[in-house]
Amino acid sequence: MAIFVTGATGFIGGAVAARLVADGYEVRGLVRDEAKAKQLTERSITPVLGDLDDAGLLIREARASEGVVNAADSDHHGAAMALLEGLFGSGKPLLQTSGTGLVAENTRGEASDRTYDDDTPLGSEPVFGERADIDQQILAAAERDVRSIVLCNSCIYGWGEGLHRESIMVPWLKRQAREDGVARYIGSGANIWSNVHIDDLVDLYVLAFDRAPAGSRYLVENGESAFADIAQAIADRLGLGKARSWSVEEATARVNDMFAFIFGSNCRVRSTRARAELNWQPRIGSMLDWIRQEG
Repeated sequence: MAIFVTGATGFIGGAVAARLVADGYEVRGLVRDEAKAKQLTERSITPVLGDLDDAGLLIREARASEGVVNAADSDHHGAAMALLEGLFGSGKPLLQTSGTGLVAENTRGEASDRTYDDDTPLGSEPVFGERADIDQQILAAAERDVRSIVLCNSCIYGWGEGLHRESIMVPWLKRQAREDGVARYIGSGANIWSNVHIDDLVDLYVLAFDRAPAGSRYLVENGESAFADIAQAIADRLGLGKARSWSVEEATARVNDMFAFIFGSNCRVRSTRARAELNWQPRIGSMLDWIRQEG
C-alpha cells in the first residue's frame, strides 16, 4: 500500500512526499493536470489525477492507502471529510495540515506578549474560515478508529524539495522589496510570528506519521522573529539599505486584507508536545540568518 498525499505538487505536500520517497515509502500524489503528473512520475511519485472536490476519488484513495497526508487546502471541508470517510475504522493515520494563524492577533504591526502552547484552545479568525471546525472534526475522528493528527504550522521558511520550492511569507516580502526598492513592515514592525524551517517541519510530519497517537494536535515552531527584523534581513540580503514602515491601509492597497492582516499580526506559539512526545529535534534555528545567507 502507498501513502496518499494531497498537495503533492505544493510546498509542504511536495516536500513531505519527497522525504517519504527518499525513506523508501511508496507515495501516491493528487494532481490536477497531466504536465505535473509527469513531473511527479519522474520523482517516483504515482500521480492520481483529480482534485479536492472529487469526494469519491478521495474516499477510494484513502481507503486503499497506508495512510494520508492532507497538505493541499486546510480550509477545504469536503476534502477533509471525504478522507476521513475513507479511513473510518482502519486505525490508519491522517495528517491534517493546519496553521497557527488561528491564534493570530490583529495588532496592526505592534507587539503582544500573548503566547500559546499545545494545550491552549484554538480560536478561529474569520479570515481562516472553517479551519478550526475542520481541525476539531479531524481530531474527533480518533473515536472512530482513525489515527488523526493535526499539525498547526507557523511561518515556514527555507527551500522545499518538491516541485514547488517556495513558501509564502518570506518570498512575498522579498518580491515586494525588489519591486518597490525598499523592504517593508507594518506599523512599528514589533509584531512577532513563530517560524520553522521546511526541513525541520518535514522531519515532524514523518515522525507524526510513524508514531503520533490518535487525536494529537501539534503546534509547530522553532523560534520567532519580529517583522521589522525580517524586513531588515531581506533588505540586507538584497542590498536595499534600511527597511521602512508602511500602514495597514498602504499594505492593503498594495496586496489585500488577508496579507495585511497576516503581516501586521502577532502569532507566537510554543511547540512543546512534539518535542516531548515524538522527540522532535529541529536543527535549523534562525530564520533571520537563513534569509541573509540563503533566502
